[in-house]
Amino acid sequence: MADAGGAAPWKPSLNPGVELMSLPLTPEEGFVASRLDGRTDLHGLSVVTGLPPDRVEAALEKLVSLGAVSKPEAVDGGEPEARDEPEEPVGTHRKLYQTALHHLGSDERTARAKAAEDPELSALCFDPLPVVVHALLENPRFGLTQARLVAAHHGTSAGLEALAARAAFAADAGVRRALLRNQMLPAGLLRRLYGGRRLLEQHQLVISREVPEQTRRIARELLRTRFSTAEAEERVEVIVKTEGRCLSALAGLPVDGKTSALLCNRTYTSTLLVQNISRWAACPPALIAHLLKQEIVRRSPALRLALQRHPNAPADPRR
Repeated sequence: MADAGGAAPWKPSLNPGVELMSLPLTPEEGFVASRLDGRTDLHGLSVVTGLPPDRVEAALEKLVSLGAVSKPEAVDGGEPEARDEPEEPVGTHRKLYQTALHHLGSDERTARAKAAEDPELSALCFDPLPVVVHALLENPRFGLTQARLVAAHHGTSAGLEALAARAAFAADAGVRRALLRNQMLPAGLLRRLYGGRRLLEQHQLVISREVPEQTRRIARELLRTRFSTAEAEERVEVIVKTEGRCLSALAGLPVDGKTSALLCNRTYTSTLLVQNISRWAACPPALIAHLLKQEIVRRSPALRLALQRHPNAPADPRR
């Protein structure tokens, strides 16, 4: 889409020399990448791939973080950083580190990191030592391109913590996405970055297939903690918009009277939502009674029976 200043829509294309088979892409991301021709914008990609715009955008962010696609400054929305261009494929930077930098002593790599320019600057983002990451962060040429590389490939909690301590980097969607996919993301950092997020965002982490299992587990804990203190309106939002899928992660957590009242004020037309609520052990009796009066339930013997068998079902369903 065009930006606020009327700039032309971004029409992404793969950077020269990119080999898609060498990149850690999901089938969906690879499918999006195969449709990049430099002539089709985000809306067009959504049409040709049949994917929602947000999933196309997520795939593009992954490709940008891997160096397979370059994002124009006007689309990125940040301040111009000419020093980040041109952006080379991630494999090129990794190979440079392995062949020209890895054998150097840690002191020399640290010293180089403070003053390096690309491509050496990006290559040093693959260094396994947190002291090198600290040195990179002192380099005035270190920008979002390098921050995304560190977030995706660095393997120590100390290095990732140092990166995320920079607010400008922690706020970048590409950096956050790379951190979430990093197996070494510290639990404490995940809690700081996502502990205050809306329930819907936290639920997306819980069900994401793109993040490690330990990250999904911590996200589930965050969701449960946040649900216990969230406003009733936000609780209803996550239950309804996920069609009750979130309830399996919220087992054992009760809801207050306001949440129950808001749920009882709704008209229900989704079979899946009613099915998931019928499996929710903490479902308030008033909500079960309300659901039994819904047209979708009256027309479905299976839904009606599932609700009537619920432990909290009222003895008289007409009440």
